[in-house]
Amino acid sequence: MRVVLADDHELVRSGLRFHLERLASDVAVVEAATLDEALTAAKMAATDLIILDLAMPGMNGTAGLEQMRARHPNVPVVVLSGRTGREDIMGALNRGASGYLPKTLSGKAMLAALRLVLSGETYVPSIFMEERARSGSRAEPGAAPGLDALTDRERDVLDFLCQGKSNKEIARDLAIREVTVKVHVGNIMRKLGASNRTQAVRLALDSKAKA
Repeated sequence: MRVVLADDHELVRSGLRFHLERLASDVAVVEAATLDEALTAAKMAATDLIILDLAMPGMNGTAGLEQMRARHPNVPVVVLSGRTGREDIMGALNRGASGYLPKTLSGKAMLAALRLVLSGETYVPSIFMEERARSGSRAEPGAAPGLDALTDRERDVLDFLCQGKSNKEIARDLAIREVTVKVHVGNIMRKLGASNRTQAVRLALDSKAKA
């Protein structure tokens, strides 16, 4: 497994490398300190995972993320950042990031997040869900539910939510991990503009009733 790790701080790279080498027995970590170095490293050989510091030289915000995604559309790109605001996280995810890793994340949590990404899922930090709960954000009155924006798997999860099933039951029925279900539920709530799973279910049922 080849991982490109891009961050302009050598100390950060050293700490992350220690954990990345525990992802699998055959992990090869290639380090980069700028976007240009990361782009070069990613094209030199088959790469399985790319980790990008959002604030390193050459990134220009999420522009660097978009550039990397354009060149390597089939490789999961995970953003690494010290910023944990809702807009920062959403900005990265909306531009194709397969996950968002706060630099405060523990090594164990980071490994779990990266394994989730490597399994084909998207990692959303728990701090995002907590901030959403505190903000109590809701869809604007009259706004149409974003059901069309849901992926097939998110639709599957939403169907089970409408049946009143718990995350544990959904994970069992879909043969995925419970933490993955939580990520899907969070994505569903975000796309539907719902503040909780009950509201997401109501929006889904209302939409089906009008169809």
